[in-house]
Amino acid sequence: MAQVKLEIGGRSFMVTCQDGEEEHLGKLGAMVDAKAGEAGDPAGLTESRMLLFTSLLLADELHGTKNKQGNSPTPQAAIPSANNPPKTDDAEDERVLLALEKLADRAEAFANSLEQTGNVP
Repeated sequence: MAQVKLEIGGRSFMVTCQDGEEEHLGKLGAMVDAKAGEAGDPAGLTESRMLLFTSLLLADELHGTKNKQGNSPTPQAAIPSANNPPKTDDAEDERVLLALEKLADRAEAFANSLEQTGNVP
């Protein structure tokens, strides 16, 4: 198992991944970091709140992408996104969407665990 250091919202995280997945995880971390910048001033947010808001921004973007793929009318996004990634092929889009869903789930679980242990003010 490999470990990757991710910088997200001005904070460092060590993440374990399968060997050979380091570059991919680094790219995902960069995407999350970009969204964390949209979540607000990282100095004014606790780690769990920053991850929560970042997850919500990613989930909103994912929701909009899924609606577009289903050819259904896409409602105005609840949270505006400043930068939409360029379109790639469908297989790559699907892999990115699945990875973002997993990442959002992990961030939410992490935030919940922090709140349950009382580490959040």
